[in-house]
Amino acid sequence: MTKNIFSQISQHKTADQAAEHIEELILEGILRFGDKLPAERDLAEQLDISRPVLRHAIKDLEARELLYTKPGGGTYVADTTGQVFSEPVIELIGRHPKATNDYLEYRKSMEGMSAELAAKRATPSDKKLLAGLADAMRAAHQDENAEQEANLDIELHNAIGECAHNVILLHSLRSCYRLLSGGVIFNREIVHKIKGAREKLFNQHIAIIDAINTNDPVLARAAAETHLDFIITSFNEANQLSEREYISELRLKQRSN
Repeated sequence: MTKNIFSQISQHKTADQAAEHIEELILEGILRFGDKLPAERDLAEQLDISRPVLRHAIKDLEARELLYTKPGGGTYVADTTGQVFSEPVIELIGRHPKATNDYLEYRKSMEGMSAELAAKRATPSDKKLLAGLADAMRAAHQDENAEQEANLDIELHNAIGECAHNVILLHSLRSCYRLLSGGVIFNREIVHKIKGAREKLFNQHIAIIDAINTNDPVLARAAAETHLDFIITSFNEANQLSEREYISELRLKQRSN
């Protein structure tokens, strides 16, 4: 972590205040799962508290499973988002195709709200972040770098959730995207089987960014919902194509016996 995101504790400099400051950074999505905290000496200096007070605060956050420490390897933000869905539920979702459409339906509603709020609330720093993501997506698209496009896709949707400045919405959406990035719901490459899908997805992402950066909440919601409608339609169409091809292969095998 190269930039100092921690503020000096200004009042009584207690362990409770230090813990509260760190947990607020986690709640606001500034500290993410896997982020490493600065070394004890550096973090104590940044917070302007003693090292014993900091150790007490870290132990409190570890006891509440917000942080964890690797022996000799530093202190990290715990996987709080992943706890929204239990492992049995995640496995259940992955085994039932109906869950995919339910997942996309939920995302359409939540992402429409997220984009609308982002268009109303995005700060200059938020807009700078989105503009940088737009440039990165444009470069990955031009290079036809599918892996980078996929990573930026998730990063963009996470960023829009941050720009909405609603912590409940933010963590709910992050939980959804964890299922997407883990391949639990569906492989996004299935959507790319549809002719022209990559180009349309790229243009849809840019349209959402532009609507947010021009502070147009109605257009931002519409752009996000249009994007999800396209994914839903493309996913179902690609599944139908796959099913037809599977049946055709079976017929061909049977006739060649």
